[in-house]
Amino acid sequence: MTGFFDGFALRNVPVRDGALRLRIGGSGPPLLLLHGNPQTHAMWHKTAPDLARRFTCICPDLRGYGGSFKPEATPDHGPYAKREMARDLAELMTALGHERFQVVSHDRGARVAHRLALDHPERVERLAVLDIVPTLEHFERADMRFGLGYYHWFWFAQPHPFPENLISAAPELWWHAHTSREPKPPGFFDPEALADYLTFARDPATTRGMCEDYRAAATIDLDHDRESRRDGRKVQCPTLVLWGQGGKIGTWYDALAIWRGYVAAEVTGGPVPSGHYLAEEAPKAVLSALDGFLRTA
Repeated sequence: MTGFFDGFALRNVPVRDGALRLRIGGSGPPLLLLHGNPQTHAMWHKTAPDLARRFTCICPDLRGYGGSFKPEATPDHGPYAKREMARDLAELMTALGHERFQVVSHDRGARVAHRLALDHPERVERLAVLDIVPTLEHFERADMRFGLGYYHWFWFAQPHPFPENLISAAPELWWHAHTSREPKPPGFFDPEALADYLTFARDPATTRGMCEDYRAAATIDLDHDRESRRDGRKVQCPTLVLWGQGGKIGTWYDALAIWRGYVAAEVTGGPVPSGHYLAEEAPKAVLSALDGFLRTA
């Protein structure tokens, strides 16, 4: 059993708009791992050390999250458009000397990865998305189940600073409530990972960045996604779709069928015996699925 990111270095790497905090370790082809909400790159602590035996693993915090830079809120939410977040990652990988790379992504990070594959198709060799369908599909299919089950999509998207003020009044209480919508036993999150998550949950700038991420998803991201659909732009690389069988994605959607409408290459995947936090609850199953998908040559 490996320890918490054994053999990884913690770094801050500048891109055009700021600096991204990341961990990097391993050797072999480059593999970019993107976290979800309300977490940081620490969510990969059970999978990245194993992947680092075959890949150079780069695990950044997205802009607005963790130790990465956090733009101010703006009326159009443009700084948090997935297009801008994807550009950060393309610039990061260039700065690290990697022109082509594979991507494994969860939750909000998977939405950024989807845009990265659309806007920079020459960069992304293979794409794995964990526990999402495309943002456009969520909103266009929205019903009462979605509104109640993913109520936070609409709450976080309320005008700045209403949700920020409420969350910042009790950030740890909010964080534990938000991550326990699927019941979890005590100690579900690794203590070192949890300490990282809560450190940044207490930072009002992180709360602002998170809410702006969701505001962008409900506005400017939909404009970009509809533009891509109108122009017939699809993901060009093989795509792996995984979801937690105890979560919402498999209950609400035929995830593989939906993704096949957004990807021009092969789409494979299936459920993992977990809830939403696949990489922390079922790391062996995630690693097994990735082992058959990622390429080391």
